[in-house]
Amino acid sequence: MARVAVAGHLCLDLTPRLAGVERIEPGHLFEVGPLSVRLGGSVGNTGAALVDLGVPVDVVATVGDDDLGVLARRMVEERTGMTSRLRQATGSTSSYSLVFEAPGLDRTFWHHIGSNALFDGSEVEVSAGLDVVHLGYPNLLPALVADSAAPMRETLTRLRAAGVTTSLDLAVIDPRSPTGALDWEQILRLTMSEVDVFTPSVDDLISALPAFAGTAGDDDATVERLAETLLDWGAGVVAVSAGPRGVFLCTADTDRLRAGGRGLVGPERWVGVRTWMKPYPLTRVATTTGAGDAVSAGLLCGLLMGLSPWRSGSLAMACAAAVVSGRRPTPDVLGTIDRSLVTACQRDLSW
Repeated sequence: MARVAVAGHLCLDLTPRLAGVERIEPGHLFEVGPLSVRLGGSVGNTGAALVDLGVPVDVVATVGDDDLGVLARRMVEERTGMTSRLRQATGSTSSYSLVFEAPGLDRTFWHHIGSNALFDGSEVEVSAGLDVVHLGYPNLLPALVADSAAPMRETLTRLRAAGVTTSLDLAVIDPRSPTGALDWEQILRLTMSEVDVFTPSVDDLISALPAFAGTAGDDDATVERLAETLLDWGAGVVAVSAGPRGVFLCTADTDRLRAGGRGLVGPERWVGVRTWMKPYPLTRVATTTGAGDAVSAGLLCGLLMGLSPWRSGSLAMACAAAVVSGRRPTPDVLGTIDRSLVTACQRDLSW
């Protein structure tokens, strides 16, 4: 069984059910529905999706010693398939997000970075049997991207030297945040050669690389141009999520992919891919929270199990469809989305 660590940004997502009439109005009370409390952030979302796919994960992150930290630790320890590798930071508050998702509207986050500000990569230990480390949301981890992201590059370099496949994902960069003023073009230029798999959204990339996005917005040509730029800077596999248009998947040459570590099984099959993976049609959209992280999980699962790029991409899109429809990406749920995909994957994934 492959061994995967999900590391970096972990928070608790606190999501009240909204009717769509709520607003901030001093002195007024608005009734809302039940509160959902779940593990969130890149670590929580990607880790949960990998576990649903049958891939156990080590959860590597920093939490505070407050009540939210106790709750986060308990939720990780009680989740079958997750092994806690959480560091507790004395005197620190734990990270959380208030998620507002009114019917028919895109979500809004109120986010507290908290103990994530202390994560610097030293928490990620290279141990026997580790195949993949997925590092999530460095722009929400100020210590990791200090000094032009030297701690992040040192962490990735250390992992790749041990034969571990490195995976990275971004979040949208808020220019008002502690890391918003950093030179993200320089950071990504310096970092991509140490990233075997990169799974950002087009919104992430536009916020990080506005000069490369140009004036065309997030059309197909912009997505493809951004992905090719990341390959030019040294990435191995790039999958850019573009919302309802799907995911653009592109990959490097043979030598780069052969250097991709133990988690990139059968790298020769992945050479020179340029393809759009279209989303599955849905009759119900429940949420968009965690959809991009589900893409990351599905793609990594396919890579680990030696699936083809197209089968891996389809698995990634099916995972996203499950999450968007309000379900977990388990084999049973994925079977309702694409039975032929699940049938083809059963032998390889031991479902």
